[in-house]
Amino acid sequence: MRAILVAAALAATALTAVPAIAADAAQPAYSTAETSIGDLVANPETKAIFDKYLPGVSDNEQFEMAKAMTLRQVQSYAPDQFTDEALAKIDADLAKLPAKK
Repeated sequence: MRAILVAAALAATALTAVPAIAADAAQPAYSTAETSIGDLVANPETKAIFDKYLPGVSDNEQFEMAKAMTLRQVQSYAPDQFTDEALAKIDADLAKLPAKK
């Protein structure tokens, strides 16, 4: 009887772990909400996407101050430049990139 209870508990644990693993796998490697601007511009692939939708921003003299922030955080300071539409396009392109190694 004890073996059956242990087996049932292990099976229940395995079933609840699968959705968590699947949820992690579905998360993009980079995003405007989670990845810092500094990390985005440090990677040539993500920098190309950054510059495609926000041309000239990475060359701005104030850029250094924002490197630790995410694009979503910076959006509150300049919503006319960092629009929801632009950030959605960036997220869409970032989602196409392979996971970080």
